[in-house]
Amino acid sequence: MSFTEKVYFACKCIPKGKVATYSQLARASTNFRKKFVRIGNSVRISNTINKPKSARAISRANACRAVGNALNKNRSRSVPCHRVIRSDGTVGGFARGTRAKIRMLRSEGVEIKNGKIPPRFLCRI
Repeated sequence: MSFTEKVYFACKCIPKGKVATYSQLARASTNFRKKFVRIGNSVRISNTINKPKSARAISRANACRAVGNALNKNRSRSVPCHRVIRSDGTVGGFARGTRAKIRMLRSEGVEIKNGKIPPRFLCRI
């Protein structure tokens, strides 16, 4: 199963009325002992046990970016990409626009207050 397929599978596990963060999907889509580390234009998989914290932070950021890129390429309505939000609780981007994402989330019962989604709407994946 490719990384993109794993992202889509994890996204389909988010129940209606709940949301998950890009970092949650990144963790669910990658082996917990391995992270993606971007070096120039190539991506290699690296064991993080001996990596300093800054390298781990870069790995996490790149994994989240990879999740976002995979979701942005999705054209299937069966993958609920609109249920994936930023780790700070803000809605984040969406291929069809932020307003459409907000409308879709609200139609599923997700509250958005002051531009953020309350933590009680986060699911565990």
